[in-house]
Amino acid sequence: MSAPRKSRSHLGGTRIDPPAITGRETAAELVDSAFLAYNAARLREGARLLTERMLERDVTVALSMTGALTPAGLGMSAIIPLLEAGFVDWIVSTGANLYHDVHFVDDVELREQGVVRIYDIFFDYKVLLDTDAFFREIISAPEFQRTMSSAEFHFRCGRYVRAREDKLGLKHRSLLAAAWEYGVPVYTSSPGDSSIGMNVAAKALEGNKLLIDVNADVNETAAIVWDAKSAGGKSAVWVLGGGSPKNFVLQTEPQIQEVLGIAEKGHDYFLAVTDARPDTGGLSGATPAEAVSWGKIDPDQLPGTVICYTDTTIGLPLLTAYAMAKKAPRERKRLYDRRADMMARLKLAYSTHGRAGSAATAKG
Repeated sequence: MSAPRKSRSHLGGTRIDPPAITGRETAAELVDSAFLAYNAARLREGARLLTERMLERDVTVALSMTGALTPAGLGMSAIIPLLEAGFVDWIVSTGANLYHDVHFVDDVELREQGVVRIYDIFFDYKVLLDTDAFFREIISAPEFQRTMSSAEFHFRCGRYVRAREDKLGLKHRSLLAAAWEYGVPVYTSSPGDSSIGMNVAAKALEGNKLLIDVNADVNETAAIVWDAKSAGGKSAVWVLGGGSPKNFVLQTEPQIQEVLGIAEKGHDYFLAVTDARPDTGGLSGATPAEAVSWGKIDPDQLPGTVICYTDTTIGLPLLTAYAMAKKAPRERKRLYDRRADMMARLKLAYSTHGRAGSAATAKG
């Protein structure tokens, strides 16, 4: 790669004077040297926001996912490496991404062995390779016969998917399995809006007792953000696409401030990669400036917000490559393991400093 030219000030800004592309540049070098204008520049700004601020040790990073990302292979190529590096601490995803994620834990050659055991469930090998049948079998297990948050449901499913990977001799194919291994809680904002939810509903007709507790999801995600902020850290939101997961991950701050009545100011950092625009009404949750008006983003932190308008299948691999090149892995926070403690802290804040505490004081 040719040597980068020294940046020069021009008409109050930095002059665009990039070196010629040689074909020997890394992805990170290309982003720094050639992504200089329009949405390429927004992606470069987002990459630097990610590596210079969002991935500091005291920042808790949430990732929201919409669109067919796992079917496109981005679970394996980008999201699992991000989890492994400790760059993503919790996730809100469409159920479809999690359902199609399991398709990749497959085998093109059926073994002669007819029956496979995973923990206390025996699978016919055809069932092992059929995703709907696989989910129906595991949610029939005794551990699923109760109400739980979607994070707990996905965590328990991830344990079975990892065992399925092991049985098939596969590795790092499933996002759910990686999230289970690294203690990353995975929520879905619409539990019934996917093939997984449809199979849960079908089993309910047979008397299955599994219920996804959406109240627990709302409170657990708020507890994650409150735990990060109240301990002196920061909260970052990395949005892929838009839709319900984007709003769900952002509404944690209005839940803390407006509903629970706990003093807070909003998420500190916001990075979005989306091809939806606000003028058509398709950019769910809208822009950072609008999010400020809802208390979702700290108004003092608007410089820490970037929207890059591009296809996620283009932006995510580049941002992942940039992060891997520029930032050392972080210690994983394993937020799933701390859910009970974080919920206890949120309840204490609500009962002492929040709306519940104020109501109790007024009655007294």
